[in-house]
Amino acid sequence: MARAGLRMFPAMRVKITGLDPHQQYYIAMDIVPVDNKRYRYVYHSSKWMVAGNADSPVPPRVYIHPDSLASGDTWMRQVVSFDKLKLTNNELDDQGHIILHSMHKYQPRVHVIRKDFSSDLSPTKPVPSGDGVKTFNFPETVFTTVTAYQNQQITRLKIDRNPFAKGFRDSGRNRTGLEAIMETYAFWRPPVRTLTFEDFTTMQKQQGEHIQRACKEL
Repeated sequence: MARAGLRMFPAMRVKITGLDPHQQYYIAMDIVPVDNKRYRYVYHSSKWMVAGNADSPVPPRVYIHPDSLASGDTWMRQVVSFDKLKLTNNELDDQGHIILHSMHKYQPRVHVIRKDFSSDLSPTKPVPSGDGVKTFNFPETVFTTVTAYQNQQITRLKIDRNPFAKGFRDSGRNRTGLEAIMETYAFWRPPVRTLTFEDFTTMQKQQGEHIQRACKEL
């Protein structure tokens, strides 16, 4: 994460099913704090530890997917990728990037918003609520923001796999550890999550469990 804004890596990707093929929808993402704590990485134990209270809240930002507005049929025929979303720790950012504090934990959330509920949708306002708005989040996507990676294997993995880090690659060096494992996945990409839209009224949240959400056809 940088003041100028960097793309989030790995990018979040989802597959959506169960939409009304003829309705128009926006797809958006915001990233919210998991708790009110600040963290630090303890090298000798390779663990994240609480370092104090969280910094003051940052201005709300919403990333509206660039393919919006689109029909349900269009959304369901593609993998929705958020690879163009950028993060920054610059609280004065005026480029529309998602503003986050470094060394804090965050949860990305994906929002499916029907056109007739989108009047208040804005990159600088909280996501609107209502029957035509459905929100999805997955516990395994929680992450800690850093300005420098705390694990050298992760640094090397990003250099090798991030298409925007080509200038840092050295094709002649030996690959070990996590990199060697990833070499078996020549076109490695983050997994795709499926968001389904059936029987939403019978679904109940279960904290700590894998989230699979469903809702009535919008």
